[in-house]
Amino acid sequence: DYRLPPLLKRPLPHAPPPSPPAAVSQVTVRDALNQALDEELERDERVFLLGEEVAQYDGAYKISRGLWKKYGDKRVIDTPISEMGFAGIAVGAAMAGLRPVCEFMTFNFSMQAIDQVINSAAKTCYMSAGSIAVPIVFRGPNGASAGVAAQHSQCFAAWYGHCPGLKVVSPWSSEDAKGLLKAAIRDDNPVVMLESELLYGVPFEMSEQAQSKEFVIPIGKAKIERQGTHVTLVAHSRPVGHCVEAAAVLSKEGVECEVINLRTIRPMDIETVEASVVKTNHLVTVEGGWPQFGVGAEICARIMEGPAFNYLDAPAVRVTGADVPMPYAKILEDNSIPQVKDIVFAVKKALNM
Repeated sequence: DYRLPPLLKRPLPHAPPPSPPAAVSQVTVRDALNQALDEELERDERVFLLGEEVAQYDGAYKISRGLWKKYGDKRVIDTPISEMGFAGIAVGAAMAGLRPVCEFMTFNFSMQAIDQVINSAAKTCYMSAGSIAVPIVFRGPNGASAGVAAQHSQCFAAWYGHCPGLKVVSPWSSEDAKGLLKAAIRDDNPVVMLESELLYGVPFEMSEQAQSKEFVIPIGKAKIERQGTHVTLVAHSRPVGHCVEAAAVLSKEGVECEVINLRTIRPMDIETVEASVVKTNHLVTVEGGWPQFGVGAEICARIMEGPAFNYLDAPAVRVTGADVPMPYAKILEDNSIPQVKDIVFAVKKALNM
């Protein structure tokens, strides 16, 4: 009978076990921001947090939960209800070498302090010929919440994105929130961080790498959340999620959307958008802000002025908030901000479906 040679009778060596997948956890945007603040307060003693109710009350949205007890009165500071006052204190502290994180309870209230943000923070490095840096972060919820009417529901991405001297970031996921906040705190320029109150309690997957203390996301770099070939969807903040949902709906109809999470409003990563438009030949922008002079308008203009314009097979389409002050009634509010159905309609319009 046929027998194997002795060498082949030996047990074959086992293949090495596959390396375990990187640990992934569900983390809410609220907890991701809290992690970032905690890690940066611990890493750099020049960092401090100030704003209304950020200390003893743990923050109006619990973003600063536990930080006052851990770091004390000098690092986590409750302020009076005076945005111009505490924003001015924060800007002065930054000029003197500290790294303040100034929380607005909502960016609608930053209107009280816009002189400090623009005239005091954004312009000083240029006006001092680079001799005075203003390393400060202005952060808080931006855009529509739920049922808070016109004076609490504006998106200020276009307002602050308009101003040279500022960097402006607008996170969507927990990973965005943590990585961008840490990058903003470490940056030597004033950074405006526009968060979404409606996302604070939403959990997102976060990799082990994203939960490390040295994880940062470079300011000025967009992320492709979904690959596609037929149309480019560009959004920031909460509408990114709507775009991902719309892409799933359209995929069932044979339309593959490429979804770009802008992450940064200024400086804008137009190169990533251009590369996508060259591939898909169609562009739809989505934002919660008003249409006139908006973020989508800027993206469309930049595409029109650049090399990607020649690859467009149809006009770009903008999906925006309605051109009205935000209504209080829920059904009117829902019809004033982009929904998934609006994005699906815009894509079909761009593709002439």
